[in-house]
Amino acid sequence: MSLPVLAFAITCVFLAAIVRGYSGFGFSLLTVTALSLVLPTAEIVPSIFMLEVAASIHLLPGIWKDIHWRSIGPLLVGCLLGTPFGVWFLANVPAAPMQVALGFFVLIFTILLWRGYALKTMPGLGASVVTGSVSGLFNGAFSTGGPPVILFYFASPAGNIAGRASLIAYFLGTDMIALPLLGREGLLTYDSALRALLFLPPLIIGIWLGSRSFKTADPQAFRKIVLLILTALAIVSTIQGAMNT
Repeated sequence: MSLPVLAFAITCVFLAAIVRGYSGFGFSLLTVTALSLVLPTAEIVPSIFMLEVAASIHLLPGIWKDIHWRSIGPLLVGCLLGTPFGVWFLANVPAAPMQVALGFFVLIFTILLWRGYALKTMPGLGASVVTGSVSGLFNGAFSTGGPPVILFYFASPAGNIAGRASLIAYFLGTDMIALPLLGREGLLTYDSALRALLFLPPLIIGIWLGSRSFKTADPQAFRKIVLLILTALAIVSTIQGAMNT
């Protein structure tokens, strides 16, 4: 990477890490969207997976007691089913149409959440597995499997604290599932590991800043910020996919 590209990439990772530390999500889609402007997507995604693992491990001790463990298992089973298909798409199929579909999906459900849509009870086993499968598909395809599960938790009665904690735990599981599959497809290389190591310091600093902000956040304000982030990610994903079609 040239010096200007490196400076741009480090800035993107740092800002996205602040969002991740605060909300529990958003890092992958923000960094993949931004870095794909200057680097090939297939080169970016493996490094982002490694950084996501580092981010979740860094956050896990502080949120362990708040995780909604009963929902994590079915979601991860679904993710395990969907991720291999997503990785295959990443290696063999243009990602643009899937990215547009993801953007529309997230935008529609975010609008529903803005309008007050909420589940009275936690989704059952079948709905959880399906949600995890959709998440795994998009996670394997371009490291952005978060939106279906984000909507799953923030539409449920789990609450902001449990939702954020569960997302962090879920992302650690999904990334551990995806990394071996990326290696099988020949996408996990020495260069991707070196790139992830280079971005580790801005990642850790950004996550620390974001986590500090969450501790003092008002629950209603937090929910509004989460929905704003989701809306922005959906719009960016749709536009980028449409431009690459």
